[in-house]
Amino acid sequence: MKVLVIGGGAREHALCRALSLDPDVSALHCAPGNAGIAGVAELHPVDAVDGDAVAALATELRAELVVVGPEAPLVAGVADAVRAAGIPCFGPSREAAQLEGSKAFAKEVMAAANVPTARSYVCTTPEEIDEALDAFGAPYVVKDDGLAAGKGVVVTPDLEEAREHALACGRVVIEEFLDGPEVSLFAITDGETVLPLQPAQDFKRALDGDEGPNTGGMGAYSPLPWADPKLVDEVMETVLQPTVDELHRRGTPFSGLLYAGLAITSRGVRVIEFNARFGDPETQVVLARLKTPLASVLLNAAQGTLDDEPPLNWRNEAAVTVVIASHNYPATPRTGDPIEGLDTVAAQDAPDAYVLHAGTRKEGDAIVSAGGRVLSVTATGEDLAQARDRAYAAVDRIHLDGSHHRKDIAAKAARA
Repeated sequence: MKVLVIGGGAREHALCRALSLDPDVSALHCAPGNAGIAGVAELHPVDAVDGDAVAALATELRAELVVVGPEAPLVAGVADAVRAAGIPCFGPSREAAQLEGSKAFAKEVMAAANVPTARSYVCTTPEEIDEALDAFGAPYVVKDDGLAAGKGVVVTPDLEEAREHALACGRVVIEEFLDGPEVSLFAITDGETVLPLQPAQDFKRALDGDEGPNTGGMGAYSPLPWADPKLVDEVMETVLQPTVDELHRRGTPFSGLLYAGLAITSRGVRVIEFNARFGDPETQVVLARLKTPLASVLLNAAQGTLDDEPPLNWRNEAAVTVVIASHNYPATPRTGDPIEGLDTVAAQDAPDAYVLHAGTRKEGDAIVSAGGRVLSVTATGEDLAQARDRAYAAVDRIHLDGSHHRKDIAAKAARA
């Protein structure tokens, strides 16, 4: 099978790595990719949100499967353009991707499907914003209705900060605060059949102890030793299957990766948000634990034959990923700094620990930073404690001037 992956972050590197290990994959391409992905796939320059350009590239390469990684191309309809060219594509249509593209649309779908979620208001005027903030009180949860690369959400006890963010968004969703730990659960679906993956937990705040601003994610781990063993079954029954069924009922079937961001509250499981693609950095740890070859699963989802897929096999190992971010991330990150130590990790830590590239590029023989989240250092182990030790040992071998990373990823869970 010839596979083309669209995107250029650590999520796409994790996907490409998993696909490169699949004996059914005869040729692997990625567009635009990054300096790390170049080690496992042939790179091609393309505008990832240009559906015609992506479809033309897939046709030229005679790709038999296209996997769209990021949310922006999905919301722009890239999967539709690829399918129109007669090529199977893993990723929802433009209409179905509104589940992530518009938080108001997601709330509407959840209401129709009786999916448990936070009470909320959609606001477009200062008066509506003030009424909603007053109705819920602190801590305030304010979400930009559209895509914001994981940084459109503000959770704060400060009324002025909440109001300022809401006014800057234009159309905004203001909702009640959900207590309890957060869980990410992915499911692969062909629009009818739903195949859940293993749950993971990510860390959104920039600094240790869940301090600092929200980011796209600073690390993740899986499995969750503290979670109810019945969690996946419960979420399948109350969240994932009803959502897929509702979108099918509406005539906009969701085919691809449905990501449920969940809060395990004192009143039960509640949906915080939906995403329409693999999450980053959770993908890095979930795929590290997946034993089943990936390509056939994604192809069956793309072709509507997921019910032919046998149950997924999982490794008993735990996985931890730690994100190394560039100076000043998540504000305006500094780029162009050389990255040292990657060869040392490859020589001394593989295969138990490895580096997935996010914001990197090649400059001559050097690899330099090219974004906010630069690397995802991922490790596996017999348990979370061992995986965590291996990940941080690899992190310590890497030097990127001015970079920062959290030192407490999976720390509590490893002690559980």
